[in-house]
Amino acid sequence: MQDRSNDPLIDVSQLTVGMFIHLDLGWMSHPFPLSSFKIASSDQLVILRRLGLTQVRWSPAKSDLSLPPTPDAAVAAGEETAAAQAPANEPSPEDLAREAHRRALAAQREALRLCEAQYGEAADGFRSVMEIVQTDPHQARAEAESLTAALLDKMLVEGDLNMRLLNEAAGDRSTAHALNVCIIALLLGRAFGLGRDEMMDLGVGSLLHDVGKLEVAARLRHRDESFTAAETQAYQQHVAKGVAIAQTMGLSPAPLLIIAQHHEHADGSGFPQRINMDRMSTGARIVALVNRFDGLCNPLITSKAMTPHEALSLMFAQGRNRFDATMLNAFIRMMGVYPPGSTVQLTDDRYALVVSVNSARPLKPRVMVHDIKIVKEEALILNLEEMPDLGIRRSLKPQFLPRASLDYLSPRARIAYFFDAVSTGPGELAA
Repeated sequence: MQDRSNDPLIDVSQLTVGMFIHLDLGWMSHPFPLSSFKIASSDQLVILRRLGLTQVRWSPAKSDLSLPPTPDAAVAAGEETAAAQAPANEPSPEDLAREAHRRALAAQREALRLCEAQYGEAADGFRSVMEIVQTDPHQARAEAESLTAALLDKMLVEGDLNMRLLNEAAGDRSTAHALNVCIIALLLGRAFGLGRDEMMDLGVGSLLHDVGKLEVAARLRHRDESFTAAETQAYQQHVAKGVAIAQTMGLSPAPLLIIAQHHEHADGSGFPQRINMDRMSTGARIVALVNRFDGLCNPLITSKAMTPHEALSLMFAQGRNRFDATMLNAFIRMMGVYPPGSTVQLTDDRYALVVSVNSARPLKPRVMVHDIKIVKEEALILNLEEMPDLGIRRSLKPQFLPRASLDYLSPRARIAYFFDAVSTGPGELAA
């Protein structure tokens, strides 16, 4: 973690737009996307002053100003900036195109950076919960509830939220799986219009659905086709062990049911109770669905991984009886026919990586395209929804991409998701 002890303190009353600040409250104790950020609006100043802090740390080197400005200095700075921005000559169309490309690339990188930074902070929060579950279960419950509340607060933005493919996963598989299941479950719950209390229960239950694996031998925590009957039974015991741990944590009934039922199936073929959909809670039906999807995309052995498109296709074709049909259809609509992480070939024969979906147009996601005219570092996300003459021809496994496209697109062996506000504007340019 970066040492900020040398960053000067400033009174909250002196904060102004353009200052880069650090909140020592922690990610789960404030509504901002990150704990360190540049103040961008007067609305953020109002929120900061309501947090009850008297001072915060700030970084002059990362700020748009080195000292809190006086009114006269602010006016002078504004005039100087306006003068500096006045064009000496009318820019050429080529200059305008290059500038648009530069701005779009910067916006695209910033959006991804924000998602990945939030994911990293959420991963740290989850690992903190798991470290104390067995020694301080009540504190673990409080931290799990705080993490869920923080995720919900980060989701309270105007407009739609989509799933965003991340470049970096959380590191360890259990953390990545718990966060993937939680993020996707919350987005699906949001799509169903669940209320705040229901979303809290869904978030806590999905985060902790595999908590019982803490008391299962490491080699038996992930189901394998080679398991003996005894090993399969030992693996399945993680559900009952999870319920017992959750009870010591003092979880409420709704997240308890998610932990107890996340391996049940709508047709009664699941475990451990073999109950059908009518006896499963709403949260359990959501988590059972999402848990299966992430298990197909991120198995223990990466060579057995399915692309997200393949996983959805299998769940629809072979597992319709295993899941709540209404939820499965809503899940496919939300994920898109080609979910983030799918490698595809476009109708103009180029290869691409799906990075986010258009919920209204599931066949027209946002993709990063291998374009030989654009260097990898400057590749832009194309919004196929805005390109009527360009679409997806087929989905394919990454290993079937041409070598040059594989190197350019760099699909991840393990897929990690976070939620992202739908972006519009210069970041979605036609090729």
